[in-house]
Amino acid sequence: MAKNKKYIFVTGGVLSGVGKGTTAASIGAVLKGCGVSVSMQKCDPYLNVDAGLLNPKEHGECFVTKDGAETDLDLGHYERFLDTELTHKNITLSGYLFKNLIAEERAGKFNGHTVQLVPHLTNAIQESIINASKESEVHIVEIGGTVGDYEGLSFIEAIREFSNKIGRQNCLFIHVVYVPFIGTSKEFKTKPAQNAINDLRGFGIMPDAVIVRTENIAPDEVADKISLFGGIDRDNVILMPNVDTIYAIPLIISKSTFMPLLKKFCSIKKEPNLTQWQNIVDKQDADVREIKIGLVAKYLGNNDTYLSVIEAIKSAAWQLNVHANVIWINAEQVSDDDLKGVDGIVVPGGFGGRGVEGKIKAARYCLKNNKPYLGLCLGLQVAVIAAARLAGLDDANSTEFDSKTKNDVVYIMSDQVGKESTGGTMRLGNYKAKLISGTKTEALYDTTNVIERHRHRYEVNKKYLKYFNKGGLIISGESPDGRLVEFIESKSNCFFIATQAHPEFKSRPFRPHPLFVGLIKSIITK
Repeated sequence: MAKNKKYIFVTGGVLSGVGKGTTAASIGAVLKGCGVSVSMQKCDPYLNVDAGLLNPKEHGECFVTKDGAETDLDLGHYERFLDTELTHKNITLSGYLFKNLIAEERAGKFNGHTVQLVPHLTNAIQESIINASKESEVHIVEIGGTVGDYEGLSFIEAIREFSNKIGRQNCLFIHVVYVPFIGTSKEFKTKPAQNAINDLRGFGIMPDAVIVRTENIAPDEVADKISLFGGIDRDNVILMPNVDTIYAIPLIISKSTFMPLLKKFCSIKKEPNLTQWQNIVDKQDADVREIKIGLVAKYLGNNDTYLSVIEAIKSAAWQLNVHANVIWINAEQVSDDDLKGVDGIVVPGGFGGRGVEGKIKAARYCLKNNKPYLGLCLGLQVAVIAAARLAGLDDANSTEFDSKTKNDVVYIMSDQVGKESTGGTMRLGNYKAKLISGTKTEALYDTTNVIERHRHRYEVNKKYLKYFNKGGLIISGESPDGRLVEFIESKSNCFFIATQAHPEFKSRPFRPHPLFVGLIKSIITK
């Protein structure tokens, strides 16, 4: 391991969901703005092997990397903030490590030694950190969960040992804590944050900096108190209230009293160039036209379930100098009034039959009423079902939702049969597609060869192509071998495009995806 490589570890206290991922990604953006090469990694203590089978209502979206790893949504933050593409190396879950350790034990690789959390699991964690950091000068590691959680203790011990091995001077520990505001007494309470710092210290790690998360702006006395009782230099206790846009956080960090420590640790002399981030913040604050985008969703109750989709919509709107107001439409209760009341429709991905008829209804409405429509993964499948039904196949369906349908316009490929409820077996990651020349889809991409990320098991059944055409749709992109439908569109509608892929995963704040840009542009020029 390189002795001069720097490692930044971001931990969290008091409660989960406090903003560790956004904080880590923002620090990475600041360092990149200084010309430093940065890599990032999420270490999650869940016993899942990957995030593919986690419930999105509880954990938010499943983000897919280019090599097909199903990961935590924080990797989406990392990719967007660093404008990079990550791989399976950038996510480490306990279940994956345990699975490998048990396989190695069964294969006799430990020569009869007792296999233990320390040193075997902690060493595996450290090896994963080293492997993920090889291509950068600074490697940022977010430790999931909350310090003190039973399942996370091995990760805390691993990074403590790691700092001893490579030298404490090469490790920077940042602790993100939450300070609640008690309405009855009208005061911020720092005791939970103090306890969270003491918990980390009790495990042998003294944080170098503390990020204090609050719902509203807190007085300096809060930071003073945490500094005093936590033993942290006052300049390195940073108050971080909620902001209108997470893209303002790199700017806040760059202007904070924590910045001198960060520059010294990374041997940086120049100031970061964050002009792009300032432009994003300025665009959000601008007084511009507002448009309404209806998101026909089945996973409700958690704003993170379609995080990348929402960020892609916003980024496209910013580029076109409008503000996109995302309106959530319950897929189980879709009405014509819901669809009529928005300027455009996005139907995102999903699994299972719940809410599917509502998504089909949305696609059908857009086809018949020339309403701008963008379908993502499942959004393509419901579109072809809607078109086939419009063409007279009233029972057209997907075998995912009706295994006995006689008109399986969406069906499961033979190599996927029997894997329906298993993890890591879908069509995952980057795949090439060939766009049809002269289509609207090809015009948006400005090329006929594209690569998009996928996460699906079912495919469009091309034997029903004449019904799709009769219902108003054409194929605008296929897999290079011509077997699979990758894109569809309507020739007659102002904008009706759907893809079997998840283009939201490749959209960036400064480089919005062309399909989302096309949707927004069709609305403002209609």
